[in-house]
Amino acid sequence: MIEVNHLYAGYEKDILRDVSFLVQKGEVLGIIGPNGSGKTTLLKALNQTLSKVRGEILIDGRAADALTSKEMAREMAVLPQHHQLSFSFSVEQTVLMGRYPYQKGLFKHWKVEDYNIVDKVMEQTGIKRFRNKLLLSLSGGERQRVFLAQALAQQPQILLLDEPTNHLDFSYQKNMLDALKEMSIQESLTVIAIFHDLNLASLYCDRLLLLEEGRVRAFHTPEKVLEGTKLSEVYQSSINVHAHPYFSKPLTNVVPSYTGNIEKVSVDPNYLDICSDRVYYHSPSPLKCYSSAVLHPGFGWYRHFINLHVDQSFNCENPVAYLEDYADEQGYQTYETLGMMTAAMVEDVCDKVIEGDGFRVLVVVTAGTSNAVDVIHANQHIQQAVPGTINTWIFVDGDLSEQAYVQSVMTATEAKVKAMVELNIRDDVSGTLATGTSTDSTLIGSTQQGKRLEYGGSISPLGRVIGRAVFDTTKLAIERYLKRRGEA
Repeated sequence: MIEVNHLYAGYEKDILRDVSFLVQKGEVLGIIGPNGSGKTTLLKALNQTLSKVRGEILIDGRAADALTSKEMAREMAVLPQHHQLSFSFSVEQTVLMGRYPYQKGLFKHWKVEDYNIVDKVMEQTGIKRFRNKLLLSLSGGERQRVFLAQALAQQPQILLLDEPTNHLDFSYQKNMLDALKEMSIQESLTVIAIFHDLNLASLYCDRLLLLEEGRVRAFHTPEKVLEGTKLSEVYQSSINVHAHPYFSKPLTNVVPSYTGNIEKVSVDPNYLDICSDRVYYHSPSPLKCYSSAVLHPGFGWYRHFINLHVDQSFNCENPVAYLEDYADEQGYQTYETLGMMTAAMVEDVCDKVIEGDGFRVLVVVTAGTSNAVDVIHANQHIQQAVPGTINTWIFVDGDLSEQAYVQSVMTATEAKVKAMVELNIRDDVSGTLATGTSTDSTLIGSTQQGKRLEYGGSISPLGRVIGRAVFDTTKLAIERYLKRRGEA
C-alpha cells in the first residue's frame, strides 16, 4: 500500500534521514518517538505537503508526487493535530467538505450518496446528535471527532492521523481507536498514526515505527519495538515494560527519579492486630503484593491485609463481596485492601521475624488440617468452595524482582509441605501424607525498598530465610491446632 525508500525530508535542513519502511493494506502503523524525532515531518512528507523531500514514496506502486491533488485526496486523508478555525460551518457542512474529491463538473452539488456517506461516518464517530450545531460551539474533543468524520468522508484507502486522541477523554479515545481498528479489519483501511501514548500504540497498532533524531531506530511489532532498554535510551528516561494483564501486548511505565517524598517503610510485627475473628496487618505505605487472595489476587499494591475467620460451613458463593463489605465496615479503602478467609482458628496464629543480610522477613500463618489433601490423590476428593485453611503471609523489607515473587511462593510451599510431613499430617481420603489443604493461600508482600533481591529460590539468601520462617510458623500453628483439638 505505502512504500517509503531512503526518504530525506525537512525544512531548512533535513529532519528525516534515510527513512525506509513498508505499510501493508489494512495495517495500523503507529509512529512513535520523542519530541523532535521527526514524526509530524514524516506525516507531512507522506501527504506531499513538504517541498524539501528526497527519496521515494509509492502509493499502490505509483509515485506519490505524480498524483493530482484530487487523486491524492481519494487515496489519502489527513487528520492534523491542530485546525485553524477562522469561521464556522455546521457539523454536517464541515463533514460534507470531505466529499470534495468526488465533486465533478462546473456546477458542483452534493448528491444523495454524499449525504449517505456523511451520515455513516457521523454515526461511526459519535457526532450525529449535534450535526446541526456550529463547529465553533463545540469542545476541542468534539471538534476532533468532527474532523475525523470529515477525513473518513473522503473514503480514503489511507488515513494519516497526527495524535488522533488529542483533546479526547478516556472513553472517546477508546471509542475512536476501536472504530479505526474495526475499519482497518473490516474495510481494509490503512491507518498511519502518531502516538505519544505508548500503551495505546501497543494495544491498537499492528506494527510500530520508532524514530530517533530523524532516523528509524526500530520497525516491527509492538512486542519487538517496546523493549525497556531501547525505550529508555530513545526517550532518555527510565521506562519499565511489562505484559498487559489481559492481552499479549506490552505495557510501559515511566519510573520517577525523585526520592525526596518517598516514605521509608519497613515490615514490623507491631503492625499486626490479632483478635478473635481476624488477623489484620496495616502497612503505613502500600506494599507490592503477589498472592492467591480472595480479594485482589495477583499483583497489586495494598496497605490493609485481612485474614478473616469464618466457619467451615460458610457459604462462599460471593466471598469477594463479603470481604469488600467487611473492609468498608472497618473503614479500610477497598482498593487498598487484600483479603483472605480461613476456617482455622485465629488463636492458633503464629508469626516470626527473621533478619536476613540487609533485609527482613515477617511471616504470619494461620493453619488447620481438616481438609488436608495429598495432591497426587486429589481426584478422590469432591471440589467444594470452602474457606482457606493454611494461609501464609510473607512480608519482605526489600526490593524484589518479579521472579523473586514467584520463587518465594515456591519456596514457601516447599517449607509448608516439609512441616506437614514432619507432623505426619495425612489425607483422610487416601491415607497418604498430605501436601497441603484444598484451599491454601499465600501472599508475598514487599516494601520494594532497600536491598535488591533478585531470587527467592530455596538456596538464595531470601529463600533461606523464607523457608526457615515458613517451616517454623506452619509447624507451630498446626501443633497449636492439633493440641486445641486434643489430637496432639
